[in-house]
Amino acid sequence: MRRIKKYRKKIIFILDIIIIIFSCYIFQLLVPIEKAANDYNILDFLPNIIILLLSISLCQYLLKTYDNIWRYAEGNEYVRLMLGMIAGFIIYIMINHLIFIHKTSAIFSVATCSISIIFMLLMRFIYRIYLIKIKKNINQKITMAIIGAGGVGVRLMEEIQYNTNSNYEIYCFFDDNTEKIGKKIRGIKVLGPIDEFNDLIKNTPISEVIIAIPILPDIRKNEILKIVSKSNLRVKVLPDLLSILRNSKGDLLESASDFNVDDLLGRALVSFDKKEIDKFFNNKVIMVTGGGGSIGSELCRQIAQSKPAQLIIIDYYENNAYEIQQELIYDYKNKLNLVVEIASVQDKDKIEQLFERYHPQIVFHAAAHKHVPFMEISPDEAIKNNVLGTYNMVQAADKWNVQKFVLISTDKAVNPTSIMGASKRMCEMIIQSMKNISKTEYVAVRFGNVLGSNGSVIPLFKRQIEHGGPITITDKRVYRYFMTISEAAQLVLRAGSMESDSEIYVLDMGRPINILKLAEKLTRLLGHIPYTEIPIKEIGMRPGEKLNEELFMHEDLVKTENQKIYIEMQKSISFGEIEKKIDILNQALETKDINMIRESLISIIPNFKLAD
Repeated sequence: MRRIKKYRKKIIFILDIIIIIFSCYIFQLLVPIEKAANDYNILDFLPNIIILLLSISLCQYLLKTYDNIWRYAEGNEYVRLMLGMIAGFIIYIMINHLIFIHKTSAIFSVATCSISIIFMLLMRFIYRIYLIKIKKNINQKITMAIIGAGGVGVRLMEEIQYNTNSNYEIYCFFDDNTEKIGKKIRGIKVLGPIDEFNDLIKNTPISEVIIAIPILPDIRKNEILKIVSKSNLRVKVLPDLLSILRNSKGDLLESASDFNVDDLLGRALVSFDKKEIDKFFNNKVIMVTGGGGSIGSELCRQIAQSKPAQLIIIDYYENNAYEIQQELIYDYKNKLNLVVEIASVQDKDKIEQLFERYHPQIVFHAAAHKHVPFMEISPDEAIKNNVLGTYNMVQAADKWNVQKFVLISTDKAVNPTSIMGASKRMCEMIIQSMKNISKTEYVAVRFGNVLGSNGSVIPLFKRQIEHGGPITITDKRVYRYFMTISEAAQLVLRAGSMESDSEIYVLDMGRPINILKLAEKLTRLLGHIPYTEIPIKEIGMRPGEKLNEELFMHEDLVKTENQKIYIEMQKSISFGEIEKKIDILNQALETKDINMIRESLISIIPNFKLAD
């Protein structure tokens, strides 16, 4: 079969030549006009046939007819085939009347051309029917419904129908367009509206559904996902058009297997005024710590778009730093003044050197340990990296007159129950203590879990699904706030461009998402049925974890000019108090006693409470 595909063009060309010769012979049998000459001999007309074949071949070559894959051909391809035949016969007629002794009549050319075209089209139609009907083994096919009877949905149907290796059979379309509902597209019925999906699929053999509407508002996409997720079907989603075009193989069905984490949010994405962000960061020297991490690297990508005077990436993990460096070099070449430094924020002297060397105007501090279970058993590292690292950065920013300092915080800092949360709450307190004592404006940005970030539940769940499960969740009652990496980076940048000092910004992320529901939804988006194909298992809460995260410590909130961003008003804390707390932590670190270090951090954090 592979060898046949390799010589497909040559085989079709030879078959077309046979059809033309056969058409000439058929015409001679039915209408023997050319036998008028007494000494008629068919060999006398051999030069005519050769010239005819050469004329047609030349025209078909110029029109690139044999470059077509006929199982996907549409009207355009068939028109070009017929034009090539007609043009070839016209050239032959002109040569015939100019140079040949044994001439053929015009009716011979017209009739032979018509017969040839009919047989060529017939051959190609039989081939398509063979692929669609004869090679289709319905008993082994997965019956699928396509949501979206537009251009992309129809193209997907054609791709599946003409792919002999496909395991799918299209049962029906679903669409909201009343002009399409009840009608058929290439023999496939259109059902609808989509809101009645679960009622309409009853008593049907459908086992999988694919949402093929790339241009769809987030709200409607989430509504459709919610509807189809109630069925016991595998669910796939075509990504946006740009992602489809980027697919190297160009297969729509292949693109559908790559889900978009945005589909898991269950709400519309939050976006901010890019012009305001670009205006603020344009032509400034900007430093990003933890620039190779999930949030840090996305910050660097978006900052680069604002055309800064210089972008300084600081990261202790050289592999991550190298990856974002190479990505930005590839995207911007020499248009971006980029510097990458390998350094730890725990190294006070090195941080001082970097500030002295580059004199950053804006600093984004994203470097931190973030894994709750790890920090429970290594509280010393949480203090050294998160707390003391932030303290070093804040002091350096003050000394070198940084214009704006933005701390990346987390919802786990609110009424913390974990060492990681407590360490980030301490970081927020350090920021608050700088109010009115420094020329630098300090702000903290607090948000929830970031979908798809390194170490988050989405990559973990995805890896578990790829290995056949089970998906492990701590507790089916757990709820978490989620946002996308892009949303998180935009929030940080927008907060950094606002005029304020020692404030904590919080993004309105809608309602929290149940982890169990998230696991079920992700399973369906990756083309599997939860519980039936992929088991989901509870393993119990880990140390320091809450059932429900919180975004605010209290309800004293102020809305900003952007309705999705709030400022949480905090009680003032003096820098002297912070220094005392830092001394307590340093003394505990000197003991190297993990329990004493843990207790020292817990003791200095107000509202710390043990996890349920």
